Amino acid sequence: MQTILKTKVPQRNFDLSNALQRTARARGISQLRLAAEIIKALDRQGLSVRAAQARTKVAAADFSRIRSAELGRFTVDRLMSIVNRLGSRIDVRVRFKRDHAA
Repeated sequence: MQTILKTKVPQRNFDLSNALQRTARARGISQLRLAAEIIKALDRQGLSVRAAQARTKVAAADFSRIRSAELGRFTVDRLMSIVNRLGSRIDVRVRFKRDHAA
């Protein structure tokens, strides 16, 4: 004899595509801000992409991609690493906000 357990599961109004879009937008903003900091550091130090490569051991082509805002190949942590190698420090703060629908 098989026993069937019936429970009532509350329905949540959750839109996955909307959540993914918000996450992608936040990641894109973070990447742009880090890329801007890298460009500022290169300009401040008067470094060409070849000189930056020699100093940081990051490929010159990567610095060219960053300068032209082609950031698809870069993760946020990789960009943070490049910022650190150029001598800048990063202060990261994370805040959690609760959805009003939750």
